[in-house]
Amino acid sequence: MRRYRGVLLDVDGTLVDSVAAHALSWHQAFADYGHEVRLIAIKRLIGMGGDHLVEQLTGVRKDTREYKAMSKRHGELFREQYLPKLGPVLGARSLVLQLRRAGYQLAVASSAKHRDLALLLETANVSDLLEERATSDDAERSKPDPDIVEAAAAKLPCRRYELVMIGDTPYDIEAARRAGIDTIAVASGGFAAEELAGAVARYATVAELLARWDTSPLA
Repeated sequence: MRRYRGVLLDVDGTLVDSVAAHALSWHQAFADYGHEVRLIAIKRLIGMGGDHLVEQLTGVRKDTREYKAMSKRHGELFREQYLPKLGPVLGARSLVLQLRRAGYQLAVASSAKHRDLALLLETANVSDLLEERATSDDAERSKPDPDIVEAAAAKLPCRRYELVMIGDTPYDIEAARRAGIDTIAVASGGFAAEELAGAVARYATVAELLARWDTSPLA
């Protein structure tokens, strides 16, 4: 008997090679508003919702005008300077096709805003394969809070124990755990194996997960 019936998919760092682009966009946005933050410190928090990331790195809360301005600037930089140059991670479309062939119910659970997610899914070449989507626009709180994962889970006809999330950061794992959902981790976001502890399985990329499908929790 198969272990799961539904799969929730993160996008940034999992299906799209976008971690560095987000970090560079935040770095410039912070500088534009007078905040000197090391690029490496930003990269370590990519995958966390922007509201959490900004507050941890600058102390600016999401209910302020300054946060909204920096968040808007980040989005502009990411969409205009970096997104057109990005591509999918190796195996992204093949994995989603395999999940569909295997009969899994699928939904996206991303900290991106709705309009950015549409562009990211096109970049990953999976926009036509993933109709159910939950973003930061669907949740009060972003990752590592569980709201986005819970919103994605609510779109599928599965119980929590029948779901697993595929993500690339500790924030995906924490958000899923707090929602009562397992995680399969991929290291394409740049986190070490020990930082992805708590996942039921870990792979270097989605391509490796696909290559080792028969021994994975998805088989």
